[in-house]
Amino acid sequence: MTHDEIIEMARQVGYPIQHPEWQKATEEFAALVAAKATEKANVRANASWTLMCEKMVAIEREACAKMLEDWNKHAWNPFDCAAAIRARTKEQK
Repeated sequence: MTHDEIIEMARQVGYPIQHPEWQKATEEFAALVAAKATEKANVRANASWTLMCEKMVAIEREACAKMLEDWNKHAWNPFDCAAAIRARTKEQK
């Protein structure tokens, strides 16, 4: 919610913002509300981003595990496994 949106809502409900003292108080209030709304939105966005990253890592980890399970049916060598994971990374770019 922006400063101007809060001022407009005050006008719509008949808040007496024409008076100089009320105008200043309303603008200060609008700035506080907008800052708090922005802060809360940022917290939600950061939480969503973190969750998305955790899911992406889990999906990639499972894909690597599946690839190694399939590959290990033929032979097993830790260096070959590392090379297979690195090859997968290059494929995704």
